[in-house]
Amino acid sequence: MTGPTKTKRVTTRNAGFQQWHSYLTNRSKRSKAGLFLVQGVRPVRMALHNEWPVESVLYNSSVRLSSWAQSVVDSAPGDTYAVAPELMAELGEKPDSPPEILLVARTRTLKPVQLELPKRGALIVIIDRPQYPGNVGTMIRSADAFGAQAVIITGHGADHYDPQSVRASTGSLFGIQVAAADGVDEGLQWEGRAEFTLVGTDESGPDNVFDCDLTGNTALVIGNEGRGLSRGWLEACDSMARIPIVGTASSLSAPSACAAVLFEAARQRHTPVR
Repeated sequence: MTGPTKTKRVTTRNAGFQQWHSYLTNRSKRSKAGLFLVQGVRPVRMALHNEWPVESVLYNSSVRLSSWAQSVVDSAPGDTYAVAPELMAELGEKPDSPPEILLVARTRTLKPVQLELPKRGALIVIIDRPQYPGNVGTMIRSADAFGAQAVIITGHGADHYDPQSVRASTGSLFGIQVAAADGVDEGLQWEGRAEFTLVGTDESGPDNVFDCDLTGNTALVIGNEGRGLSRGWLEACDSMARIPIVGTASSLSAPSACAAVLFEAARQRHTPVR
């Protein structure tokens, strides 16, 4: 729903700018404010398309906006800010190419128990203590691309509202349910959990992923980039799958393993593709 907007100009690194800038690197400030920055044309498009709650729209005050950018400003549900180009470059993390548009969006605190999942054929991805925000965003993108309904991030790890994660998701953050949990116990508290098979991934897992039945209600569990799955998740998994590889590589990265197993799940399910 679109309401009246009020445009303000920002030409200096005032308190408001400093607050926005803190969302780039300071997780505690993002969490306390319940706000984060959305950078990039596709993430902005996807946030608006999926009616994600937006606090403010920031736009480059020194250029004539494209018709798309102008429509974003004109239909902004909150305040709009005309921001000096050098400040937009800082917030967009593009020193040589200030973006036209940035969003200040609200975070959504979703817990596993709040997930809405189909009764049959559900597919979710659980990420255990991820280390790198970019990897989180990449795995969210893969989950969305291969038909998963949700991603659960557990333990103390990278924040999916970090700008690196938001960019790496290329907008999928706004098109798929993403929940966070403190640990294994909370991470397992989604409705219908008893009807799910939990399949963990490990380079030395006893089960070839091609031999695993991924057609039923399935949760794919991806471990930390350096340490793999925690003991709690190892004990929770019903099976441990390995991805067969050749060559001199000892293993796949977490995002690559996630994409490979998701592709196999989609292949087994004959997931319609475009």
